[in-house]
Amino acid sequence: MHRKCTTMSPESRAVSQPPVVISARGEQRVRAGHPWIYRADVVDVSADGGEIVEVIGPRHRTIGSALFSDRSQISIRMLTVGDGAIAGEALLRSRIEQAIRFRDSLQLDATACRLVHGEADLLPSLVVDRYGDYLAIQALSQGMDRLLPAITLIFIDLLHPKGILARNDPKVRALEGLPQSVDVLHGEIPDSIVVREGPVEYDVDLRKGQKTGLFLDQRENREAAARYARGRLLDCFSYNGGFALRLARTCPDAEALDISAAAVERIRANAVRNGVPHLQAREVNVFDELRRLERAGARYDTIVLDPPAFAKNKASIPNAIAGYKEINLRAMRLLNPGAYLVTCSCSYNVNEDMFVSIVHEASVDSHTPVTIVEKRMQGRDHPVLIGVPETFYLKCLILRRVE
Repeated sequence: MHRKCTTMSPESRAVSQPPVVISARGEQRVRAGHPWIYRADVVDVSADGGEIVEVIGPRHRTIGSALFSDRSQISIRMLTVGDGAIAGEALLRSRIEQAIRFRDSLQLDATACRLVHGEADLLPSLVVDRYGDYLAIQALSQGMDRLLPAITLIFIDLLHPKGILARNDPKVRALEGLPQSVDVLHGEIPDSIVVREGPVEYDVDLRKGQKTGLFLDQRENREAAARYARGRLLDCFSYNGGFALRLARTCPDAEALDISAAAVERIRANAVRNGVPHLQAREVNVFDELRRLERAGARYDTIVLDPPAFAKNKASIPNAIAGYKEINLRAMRLLNPGAYLVTCSCSYNVNEDMFVSIVHEASVDSHTPVTIVEKRMQGRDHPVLIGVPETFYLKCLILRRVE
């Protein structure tokens, strides 16, 4: 389905922004550098959901401008702080241009990357990923969804993509009262797109792939892991084989595990495409398989743990901690002396200190001493905004078993 693209009229830009008054606690949060104001700190509203609003503090002073939601617990997402900048199409364009220039400056060895990373690019709730000549966009709030036509035209003007797809199917949109849909905004989107990360090529389905098509945030961690990978490789929760395909080049014996039959088929096809036919993919429950391998006395020189998010909310943290400890403990028992374990968590609710503590407990309980060789995070095209911990979600430790 194609969505008609329109832009903001001069008249709409001239109208003053409707006011939203926030509490002293909300103002303090903004002054501390966090762009989100929760519903409990909204005192008075004269705006509709999706509008750009003027945020006013309890002493009747303008704090800035923001996107307003009348459904989400996150009622306000700040666009500007202070009464000087005007939140309109010119600001959108300027920030998108800055985001693109930053990614260009990174000189990434890849044809797929993140161009806009929401709050970290001062464009809250907007995600834009580039896949070769195509773009995938997610607008995750009422306000950004309303701005999507203008955003689309800006990207058409700046990058001239062959196609732009709105991957507006994340569940978080339901919290905003927004429909979950996948729409072509511009041009055409083929069923499959070939992209490259370093020496590895993938076929990507932008309509049905995880996130916007691929897990782009692990690119640099895969490159880092390749510096240590050797011998017998076990890649757990492999999805499309991201780590396995990169590391199999230096590991003559390589296995990739995933619970999804479709993922296993993708790994096998990608192994042939990338000249690593010795990479074996198996459809298994990773938790069960790690226990089976331990009972069988299996040993590996390189193991990767890159599971899906175990803690999608605070209520699930205890179970997540148990899950992370279980897989790390089992994996450590499979390590040869001097072997490497690349272990990851993409759960924002399990922060870095918690994750390191979990890994430490797994080391103690498995009687496997390990050293941290590298402590890593999401790729540079997924930057972290200081003071906004929600933008720091991916933790990656490269560990070495010592005797």
